[in-house]
Amino acid sequence: MGLARLNGLFAAYKPPGLKWLHLRDTVEQQLLKGLNAAEPSVPEQRVRFLLGPMEGNEEELALTATSVPTLTKHRLVLGVGRGRRLLTDMYDAHLTKDYTVRGLLGKATDDFHEDGRLVEKTTYDHVTREKLDRILAVIQGSHQKALVMYSNLDLQSQEAYEMATRGVIRPMNKSPMLITGIRCLHFAPPEFLLEVQCMHETQQQLRKLVHEIGLELKTTAVCSQVRRTRDGFFTLDDALLRTHWDLHSIQDAIQAAAPRVAAELEKNLKPRLGTQELPSPSPSWNSEGLNSAMGAGSCAGH
Repeated sequence: MGLARLNGLFAAYKPPGLKWLHLRDTVEQQLLKGLNAAEPSVPEQRVRFLLGPMEGNEEELALTATSVPTLTKHRLVLGVGRGRRLLTDMYDAHLTKDYTVRGLLGKATDDFHEDGRLVEKTTYDHVTREKLDRILAVIQGSHQKALVMYSNLDLQSQEAYEMATRGVIRPMNKSPMLITGIRCLHFAPPEFLLEVQCMHETQQQLRKLVHEIGLELKTTAVCSQVRRTRDGFFTLDDALLRTHWDLHSIQDAIQAAAPRVAAELEKNLKPRLGTQELPSPSPSWNSEGLNSAMGAGSCAGH
């Protein structure tokens, strides 16, 4: 039965310029088309997309879509049927995401994006790859310390050691954006390309990250592109292209991802110590003049 295989998570690739609401509506229409074509003898199915848990016991198929930044290219992870609960589990697991972030040296805008209103132009001839790498290393080290603080773990405990070994140290509750890894992939001034692994990020914080890096390099920089390449345990290889947003392809994607989803959630939702929510920090890099507070923004909405 078509509905029986529509319980779980799948990823869809969002082409640049396509609004995620349009993606959601298109997937909904394609599922309805496939379900009604496969089961013409039953009443037409109704599909609803929700941003939160569905109340009551309504007899209907429900899809839930996570909210993500809309800057350039991103993927969406969608949950169908019981997949709605799995999306909540993904959020509770505080999984990291990978981005490639492209920056442009030499100018600043009012919204940190290349297309924003220009507020300043600067020189950047003094900027080197070595200087950029040094700043990125300091940022990563500072955020890793913040991650341990928000995990509420006793660093001397066996639990902390085991979690660090498995790479599953996570915040216990809400936190600012936390960067678990950042490195430069390409440096050809004025352009540079970063790979950022983070959690609890927002679109504005990723843009501001580029802006603040420019300031620490004694120049300015704007963000020209953000591209999400991994969302938790989903990668670009899992994302369905627009030509595959149909019932059978979505069913196959859900079934293929199910074992990995179950295993990763089991690993990352292990009971952890502490439940106290810590106040938002005002971090200072305290190294080579790095005094920016790039990680002190609000937690990303999901």
